Amino acid sequence: MDGTAQLDLSAPGLLLFWLKTGLERENYVTVVRVVCGHDCPDMCSLLAHVKEGRVTRIEGDPRQPFTAGFACAKVNRDAQLVHSAERLLTPLRRKGSKGAGDFAPLTWDDALDEIVDRWQSIIRSEGPLAILGYAYSAHQGQINRGLANGFFHALGTSRLLAGTVCDTCCETAWEMTAGAVGGSDPETVTESELVIAWGCDLMATNVHFWAKLEQARKKGAMFIAIDPRRSSTASRADWHIAPRIGTDAALALGIMHILVRDGKCDRDYLAKLTLGFDRLEAEVLPRFAPPRTAEITGVPVADLERFADCYAKTRKSFIRIGEGMTRVAQGGQALRAVATLPALTGAYGVRGGGALVLTLGAFDLNYNAVRKPSGPAETRMINHSRLGSDLLELKDPPIRSLFIAANNPAVTCPEAGKVRKALAREDLFTIVHDPFMTDTARFADIVLPATTYLETEDFYRSYGTYYMQYGERAIEPVGEAWSNVRVVQALASRMGLRDDVFSMPESEILAKFFEGGRFGTNVREAGPLHIGCSDAQEFRTPSGKLEIYSETLEKQGIAPLPDWHPDPADEEASRRWPLRLLTAPSYFQPHTAFAANEFLRRREGEPVCILHPDDAQTRNLVDGSDVDLVNDRGTITLRLRVSDEVQRGVVLVPGQRGSRETRSGTVNMLCSDRLTDMGEGATYQSTWLEVRASR
Repeated sequence: MDGTAQLDLSAPGLLLFWLKTGLERENYVTVVRVVCGHDCPDMCSLLAHVKEGRVTRIEGDPRQPFTAGFACAKVNRDAQLVHSAERLLTPLRRKGSKGAGDFAPLTWDDALDEIVDRWQSIIRSEGPLAILGYAYSAHQGQINRGLANGFFHALGTSRLLAGTVCDTCCETAWEMTAGAVGGSDPETVTESELVIAWGCDLMATNVHFWAKLEQARKKGAMFIAIDPRRSSTASRADWHIAPRIGTDAALALGIMHILVRDGKCDRDYLAKLTLGFDRLEAEVLPRFAPPRTAEITGVPVADLERFADCYAKTRKSFIRIGEGMTRVAQGGQALRAVATLPALTGAYGVRGGGALVLTLGAFDLNYNAVRKPSGPAETRMINHSRLGSDLLELKDPPIRSLFIAANNPAVTCPEAGKVRKALAREDLFTIVHDPFMTDTARFADIVLPATTYLETEDFYRSYGTYYMQYGERAIEPVGEAWSNVRVVQALASRMGLRDDVFSMPESEILAKFFEGGRFGTNVREAGPLHIGCSDAQEFRTPSGKLEIYSETLEKQGIAPLPDWHPDPADEEASRRWPLRLLTAPSYFQPHTAFAANEFLRRREGEPVCILHPDDAQTRNLVDGSDVDLVNDRGTITLRLRVSDEVQRGVVLVPGQRGSRETRSGTVNMLCSDRLTDMGEGATYQSTWLEVRASR
């Protein structure tokens, strides 16, 4: 079924469906093909079962080859999310103090008129740069996200450099190495002989890749998990290697040292398709002999030798690289080193080999037609990771109004305490468009109820596979919820913007993405559409080769060869604070987009921090007690869990949880807004702290 289809109960197959589900004959179910709008690399194609205007069940679409007919445990419960009792049903205006969550309802017309009046006043007095707006990720696809950002581009406001809290470091590092191109096709992992999840908890963040990996394991493939903690994925691996946080580059370089030493490199591949290996071999690798690599990483010499031997035995080695390993001070160099490793054995040249971080570079779409329909080519940029600092400190002009769609910076941004302090400014006119009353929305002047992906039609392209798809609306919006498209087009009309995208229906906006591109425009009818991917890795660097040496980086004053050095700021912080923070997605509450699902909250349990038994004993801390996590930026309180799944000297905080769930505070209040070595990304894992008994 494409789009919306009524079940024909006279058809034999559907009669079986009717019998199995026990539907009463006078009530029929509509099944709608939708696409999961959550921020996830898999981009599941789903079937939403709708009865009497309500989503009753979500299941995987069996006609999607990668997601293969099943949905994750979180999305399986999205019928409960969309119909949650916590949904915002009407626009709201603040009547109490900021952060108190005290609001009164108002009409959409009154809300939009108030927003436009305030914006026009700000523009007259201080210019459009005094306004900042953005839409990011959750609950939406490319049309709803892109058009919101296009609206602010056309207005000429300050712009958000979005994604620095997430993927700009790994994306930049990959582009400096392989170019603006996707990595190995994840579906080819079924043909791999060695699979490595490097800093990637597949069970939490990439479960459909895990299913493909299991097919490879049944054929005899070996699976290695490289992760500082014993995650659910690592516990299921054939071998778990646990390097210290922030030493991934050293580990990769140490393995390369052994491959060179033992003559196990594919010299022909290196000569033909890489640039700068001779310099890496002469200038960097000699410093990463096994004893020194072991000293840096904590991985024993014997394990380094064994890992290198396993890696050298087959070209069909697939490395699934997680983004989390780049959220440290030297995150870009870490990814460049790991991304270089497959070149040494020629793994990039075969199906079932190579590496994958993101697939974004393969989607040659005309994004700018929607994201930048008009407006100045350049303007003031605000780094997502430094939102709090910029809202507090920017002058000429300061930010006077903030519009946020589908994001929760009071929880997710580094220096979250600064973000909250900024949001509490009485002179900052803040609008939040969200399905739920988030920590951020509690600080807003106007809160607008937003649709979820089940109430909105949109276009989706994956960032972890090579599929794109159009998703239909399953149900009418709950309450008075509006999509981003509807909100933006109403605001654009009131603000006098005349770009055609601000008056088009979604189906016509969709066509804009394909103007002048290599893809056809029939994606709405095509269902899950694979865009194609070469068996051998393509490189789109200036040289057309994998650039181990990057002239582009050298011109930016960044080390042009992958390398690892002790980070002075981390060393200084570690002398003052003995524990290093590790954050990772939890399994049922990875971020606050799922916070309104009561079942998933109960399933995940209360927010915790996890300490190694030795660290807990040293501090006289017991499992189940309340503890304070403390550093220069503040104090938060969580429940303690004691487990050897983490290394000594590490405190793990799984998931992003809002203030209503924690004892006090949220974990990113402890993280600085320091940026990575490339890509201006967040450095969550370069956070040092102490854990003490709560007072």
